[in-house]
Amino acid sequence: MEHQASQESSAGKKISDIYKTLSETFGLQHWWPGDTPFEVAIGAILTQNTNWGNVEKAINNLKTARSLNAKGIYGMAESELAVLIRPAGYFNIKARRVKSFIGFLVEDYHGSMEKMKEEDLRTLREKLLEVNGIGPETADSILLYALEKPVFVIDAYTRRVLSRHGIMDLDESYEVFQHLFHSSLKKDVKYYNEYHALFVRVGKLYCRPKPLCHLCPLKDLLLVPIP
Repeated sequence: MEHQASQESSAGKKISDIYKTLSETFGLQHWWPGDTPFEVAIGAILTQNTNWGNVEKAINNLKTARSLNAKGIYGMAESELAVLIRPAGYFNIKARRVKSFIGFLVEDYHGSMEKMKEEDLRTLREKLLEVNGIGPETADSILLYALEKPVFVIDAYTRRVLSRHGIMDLDESYEVFQHLFHSSLKKDVKYYNEYHALFVRVGKLYCRPKPLCHLCPLKDLLLVPIP
């Protein structure tokens, strides 16, 4: 038990050091982009397996069609929605997922993100995970960024950085990764928001599949340098 506690304490120190270094390097990230909680939630679903530039095009199509709202999408044919969100890729699948989310939002919360926000975190997360096409990362992105709930989002960038720094095995479950942050960091929406956004930034710039460790601001924290 003491050894496990020591390991967790060491890991917690490392992720605190990572945050400090990234924050000093990059500053505030102002993430997630979106004018309303509803837009952020739709963006979280559309961003699966694509880049943000494509998502912006899809969202702009919805805005142009005056359909970026629960009522508009709820009454829209799935095929029509697919055409509008085509730039985001996998548009037929994503149209089905967006429609499933909207159905959930309308039927459980009368189409109101504010009413959804009133639900307690544990219950709401369980409900979101039951919606077709919404997995842990998407659910937590909606919870954190759209609804301001204190939950840490784990993505591919987070996994890559932590595994390369010897903090967590790359193949560990989403829940194990998330537990590390929840148990080591203060439960604070803004802190979680910034930290996740910083992982995205360093992952895109340096911690790529073929890493640029020699340029990365985290290079001094590596246990074993990656060539």
